[in-house]
Amino acid sequence: MGKGKKKKRRSDFEAEPEDNTVENEAESINGGESRSKEKKTKTHKDKCQSTEIPTVTVAVPGSIIHNAQSLELATRLAGQIARAATIFRIDEIVVFDSKSTSGDDPTVAIPDASDENETGAPFLIRILRLKFGMLPPLDAPHHLRKHEWGPYREGVTLKERAPNSVGTLVDVGLNKDLSTKQIIIFYNVVIDQVLEPGIRVTVAMGTNRNLDADFSHKVVSSSKPREEVGTYWGYKVRYASNISSVFKECPFKGGYDHLIGTSEHGLTVKSSELTIPPFSKRHLLIAFGGLAGLEESIEEDHSLKGKNVREIFGSYLNTCPNQGSRTIRTEEAIFISLQYFQEPINRALQRFEHLSHGSS
Repeated sequence: MGKGKKKKRRSDFEAEPEDNTVENEAESINGGESRSKEKKTKTHKDKCQSTEIPTVTVAVPGSIIHNAQSLELATRLAGQIARAATIFRIDEIVVFDSKSTSGDDPTVAIPDASDENETGAPFLIRILRLKFGMLPPLDAPHHLRKHEWGPYREGVTLKERAPNSVGTLVDVGLNKDLSTKQIIIFYNVVIDQVLEPGIRVTVAMGTNRNLDADFSHKVVSSSKPREEVGTYWGYKVRYASNISSVFKECPFKGGYDHLIGTSEHGLTVKSSELTIPPFSKRHLLIAFGGLAGLEESIEEDHSLKGKNVREIFGSYLNTCPNQGSRTIRTEEAIFISLQYFQEPINRALQRFEHLSHGSS
């Protein structure tokens, strides 16, 4: 397979196809980029394929970072969102700019999340992707311990080549501490593809635990662990230039089934009484506003000019009525709301499964 000479940005949220081509499987460890190897003319929408796995997306404005009084507090804020997304098994986080003029403007650059001086959406995206060591660990199922064996592991391709093999060495984080000899043995695995160093990949480990054996492993889609064994494999992150782009650039075929907006001005419904329509396409989006709420994000979006917030969202809800504080911070609202939606989402999925089995 020929090597591309230019990096091609792949948004982290993409639902990846079942084939094992490098452009669909490999993600750079820095900034969520992938180095495409072929099919350069493939459009963004063509690459986003539908999946039968139900998903929940959370949309948050990058402007919430501006409310933090220091870099450390901003980092911790982003870490709280990452923790909430992981605890409640969120599949996608969309960080949107609340004051962009047009999502279709070709001059609007997608932040590369690499500038140490960035603020707002780029900063939030960088923290959500990289999860710096100063933050509490996510401890997600795909963050395996160094001694744990699993059917799949995340890894990074290495510069060193595998001996007696045309494949690539991958560091999957496995090592063995021989404390009696004061030696740590690092186990790298070989994959059956030749990739550039520094690419993040999901590796199928198989059942053979003998890492000393001359055995090549396969690179698979990052969605494979959930599809095959039902294991939550973390969230994807993507950027949207405004609130309307959150919906228009949905990676899932057919878009989101149902859009839910959250606000103190929303309708108050008990969680036990809330009915979410069955997921016909199995993709739900829950949006959170910034300091001025979702109303401001919609007013600032020229493509939604003249529209009311209740025209945009199928449900517009207050998930924390009778609050004691004048304000609920967005990172707090995410925890509160995701707990509130747990049972309604489960009921919607159960109804969908019942309807699907009834029609089959």
